[in-house]
Amino acid sequence: MKTYEEIRGFKPDFVVRYRLYSPEEGGRKITYQHLRCDFMYEEDSKANNNQIYMIHPEFINENEAPIAENIPIPLLGKSFMWILVPEMRNEVHRKKIQVGTKGYFVEGSRKVGEVVVEKIVGLLENPA
Repeated sequence: MKTYEEIRGFKPDFVVRYRLYSPEEGGRKITYQHLRCDFMYEEDSKANNNQIYMIHPEFINENEAPIAENIPIPLLGKSFMWILVPEMRNEVHRKKIQVGTKGYFVEGSRKVGEVVVEKIVGLLENPA
């Protein structure tokens, strides 16, 4: 498996602590690495504008190493986050992302997990 850092050539933008919703809460039955969900800020959810962004997770273990693709992702854990649209990094995310920022993993209009930003990594240095 190639990690997003190997593919992109720079560090993740930030790290979140996440809680994936169980199937009973409207989440997925099983989640694997490189889930192609989007990201929504909690403030956008509360404002009912439901703005979503192309920021993808790469789930990591307790040593901050990416979890292999064939292993189910636990409902609780941490994830590197990768902003996919470089222009948005400067225009939006560098202003909004800070330790403690809350948001959601979303698939279309469906929330599949909650996140809290735990650490800024390459957000301020990665290409804009």
